[in-house]
Amino acid sequence: MRMLLLASALLALPAAAQEAQLIGAYRLSEGPDAAGGLLIQADGRFQYGLAVGALDERAEGRWERRGDQLCLFTEPKPVPPAFEKGPLIEVDEQVPTLLVTGPDDDGVPGVDFVIGFDGGEPATGYTQYYGWTMPGDDKRLPRWVEVGAPIYGLAVQRFDFSESDGGRLRIAIIPNDMGIVDFKGACVERTEQGAVLHRAEGDMHFVRLGDPE
Repeated sequence: MRMLLLASALLALPAAAQEAQLIGAYRLSEGPDAAGGLLIQADGRFQYGLAVGALDERAEGRWERRGDQLCLFTEPKPVPPAFEKGPLIEVDEQVPTLLVTGPDDDGVPGVDFVIGFDGGEPATGYTQYYGWTMPGDDKRLPRWVEVGAPIYGLAVQRFDFSESDGGRLRIAIIPNDMGIVDFKGACVERTEQGAVLHRAEGDMHFVRLGDPE
């Protein structure tokens, strides 16, 4: 009943008043291990940030009103991170079958991979800081690999092993605008507790700063 009354009250407000209901500073209200905030400014701009585990996100840009919601658009549009084939390097005096490195050339753990061969089942797993190496009793020669790391915004990308690679491959992460969320109209809606941000990945609930939880 309280939610129905709140919705009716919001619909009765003029557009400018509805915007004023959402303008302000918010903090994420979900989970003890997550920290996040959302700032909706009266000048039509917003700022967003999130830190949870290995995931760090941020964004800023403009908002526009759509009905009783304010929808976010990241500006400037971020360039997503990408994978790029790089020269082989040793890790602990060995060259692994597959090594994924960051901008500092250190190995990056947790990157999902699928390695294909001329025959038999592909090898699947995820990288460690020292990469991944074929088991000694498997004499097949890798022909292609697909790598991806959704948590870092890295879409799955395929690379072929050339004859000169000798069955080993190093893939470098080009960060570009890694960590910047590309909001393309994700909308913020007022709730009794504060606001909810509707994202494709799921709703995020915020409490307005200064309001009781």
